Amino acid sequence: MNVVDKIVTLEQKESVRLDPDRLNGLYRQLGDTNAVDVLCRTVEELAVRLSNCERLWRQRDWAGLRKCAKSLVAISEQVGMTALARVAGDVARTVDAGDAVATGATLSRLIRVGERSLTAVWDQQDLSI
Repeated sequence: MNVVDKIVTLEQKESVRLDPDRLNGLYRQLGDTNAVDVLCRTVEELAVRLSNCERLWRQRDWAGLRKCAKSLVAISEQVGMTALARVAGDVARTVDAGDAVATGATLSRLIRVGERSLTAVWDQQDLSI
């Protein structure tokens, strides 16, 4: 048997959860036009903060990474991105525990969940640039 025959490729797919009640409440509270505006700005801000988290990880700025992850929790909860909020909280907890390996793994998961969450909100709301 060839060694190459033993290679297995793992495909990582993350499920995301959106709280439709939270999104619907946002639309009821702000109206359609204002809610879309808020969601567009929120999606942009979340994308920037996800990128910042990755940069802070590369710089080994643990305090900055923790702060950035906690801000992702707060923002994502406001628009009903429950999975993103949970994983961002996990990143903050691994930083608090001083576990760099777990932080790296959890941050990778945060990036995957973040990308899928942003796409899900974008698709669900049929937002356009």
